[in-house]
Amino acid sequence: MTSTEFIRHHLTFLTYGQQPDGSWGLAHNAAEAKAMGFWAVHVDTLFWTVVLALICYAVLRSVAKNVSSGTPAKLQNFVEWNVDFINENVRSSFSGKNDLVAPLALTLFLWIFMMNLMDLLPVDLLPWLIEGSELAEFQRVVPTADPNLTFALALDVFALMLFYSIKIKGVSGYASELTLQPFQSKNLVLKLIFIPINLILELVSLVAKPISHSLRLFGNMYAGEMIFILIALMYTTNPVLGLLGGGLQFIWALFHILIITLQAFIFMVLTIVYLDMAHSHH
Repeated sequence: MTSTEFIRHHLTFLTYGQQPDGSWGLAHNAAEAKAMGFWAVHVDTLFWTVVLALICYAVLRSVAKNVSSGTPAKLQNFVEWNVDFINENVRSSFSGKNDLVAPLALTLFLWIFMMNLMDLLPVDLLPWLIEGSELAEFQRVVPTADPNLTFALALDVFALMLFYSIKIKGVSGYASELTLQPFQSKNLVLKLIFIPINLILELVSLVAKPISHSLRLFGNMYAGEMIFILIALMYTTNPVLGLLGGGLQFIWALFHILIITLQAFIFMVLTIVYLDMAHSHH
């Protein structure tokens, strides 16, 4: 295949949906996947998301069951360090009282980190391992490079933010936050004029939260995935560029470790901050 076809192939999800003839099955190219419409499912995204969640759960459950009050083993020490790290961030960024916030932050940080970490796998490794299977035709293994997943995570956090805003402040209290600031006046006429202006400004700010929350994670992981694909193209040219590509891949992988950790951290911190805003009176 050409370079363009190689890139397009590696950016196509393994999609399951309804075919034009009414049958259900896997798409065999990007055009078929697009024709399936909104209800199509990215099988690879969902599969790796669930697998990585189960791995996180199994490791943490194993440590919790075998926890020791004496000198901790290396894995227990690593898990305890993560828990302490999350607790410190929650204490410094969350001023309310909610037992959900710290476990949610820990879950998001570890889960997103694991999904981001998949970007370090060679782009053709898994398709090669399952070669001959229909599942090998398209296989994107970085769930956070799929905007469907990052929007799902961000919208879940957004829903929690709205839920606690109304629960803590009441419907009238939250409505007041959306309509009575930033522009305020004791004059009744001016107050009535300011209400729709304030509402528009606050709604723009409110809607921007899940959009920026999701696109920041998706954009960084998509860019990282694209760079790995472009480097992989160098192996198809000549031995000299192949060796250069190997060096570039190693350097980018080292740098990318920082990116995948930072993006998981940023998503977690913004989640804590948004929930803190929901618990705080303006």
